[in-house]
Amino acid sequence: MSGSVYGKNFTISTWGESHGKALGVVIDGCPAGIELCEEDIQKDLDLRKPGSNKFGTKRKESDTVHILSGVFEGKTTGTPISLVVYNEDHHSADYGNIAYTYRPGHADYTFDAKYGFRDYRGGGRSSGRETLCRVAAGAVAKKILSELGISFITYSKEIAGFSTDKIPSSKEEIFADPLYMADAEVSSLAQKRLTECIENCDSAGGIVECRIKGVMAGIGETVFDKLDSSLAKAIFSIGAVKGFEIGSGFEVALSKGSENNDNFFADENGIVSKKTNNAGGILGGMSDGDEIVFRAAFKPTPSIFKSQETVTKDGTNTTLEIHGRHDPIIVPRAVIVVEAMAAITLVDLIFSNMFARMDKIKDFYLG
Repeated sequence: MSGSVYGKNFTISTWGESHGKALGVVIDGCPAGIELCEEDIQKDLDLRKPGSNKFGTKRKESDTVHILSGVFEGKTTGTPISLVVYNEDHHSADYGNIAYTYRPGHADYTFDAKYGFRDYRGGGRSSGRETLCRVAAGAVAKKILSELGISFITYSKEIAGFSTDKIPSSKEEIFADPLYMADAEVSSLAQKRLTECIENCDSAGGIVECRIKGVMAGIGETVFDKLDSSLAKAIFSIGAVKGFEIGSGFEVALSKGSENNDNFFADENGIVSKKTNNAGGILGGMSDGDEIVFRAAFKPTPSIFKSQETVTKDGTNTTLEIHGRHDPIIVPRAVIVVEAMAAITLVDLIFSNMFARMDKIKDFYLG
């Protein structure tokens, strides 16, 4: 199966299935000398793991990460880092009724069409559980970025139709809320709507916003590996994402050039800045030094307990009631996944940027 490797200079390769023995990721291209321990990775995995509150799946997993290679005496060695998380609470019998029946909204039909075979136990590689591998790799990427002064604020901007324009001041503020929202009043309304969804055997969707500060100007390429297109690919690779926008996003279609352009100015130190940030921190495919702002729209969880019309593998029309343990909303657990994919993408492009100029190469090697 191709398509499980991401990146060029800083690469991640994820493996494993939702109901297999374990899942993991191999990270290649990580520099030597970065302080790294399992706790650095575990704190991010804990934000994604199942069973945290009533708005998530009831599957109980500790998601305990183990570092198998690439770290010695608390520091990265420059060799591939291999991370593994063992599955502890997989109930494969819950999926027996879908062995030959396609779940609406899932990859069952398309996976079968491609391979002629599928792992029906929770979706196999198509399961959202695969994202724990990305979160683990993202934690390593963020360690690298933190040493460059780059930081993230990622949160649930909208859930079940309830949205907030409030920007959180800290990660602590976000993760103190059960839905990872920045506005307690809006979160309360969203929680009531989600409770109704649970009672009606239904699900809801929402939007994650990510803000990245400290990215130096010039990161990204001008043609196929633009920073914005690379971020879009990374975020769209998350299974439930159906929309992506940067800066003012789709609103630019309603504005005029004089309104949408971000005027430049130089401060008293000659530092170039912008008066507005409709571009979301990216111009011509490269970072402009301003805050990078993007949003990802997540569809409602496709696994719902209502009866749905579908077909079997042999083409027989039927109805299906899905059993098992599923999230009534994906968005809160996806917050850290979005952040992880953005971090991995940034590290990869920052490393690529290191050999963009001959004078910089000469400075490095010749001093």
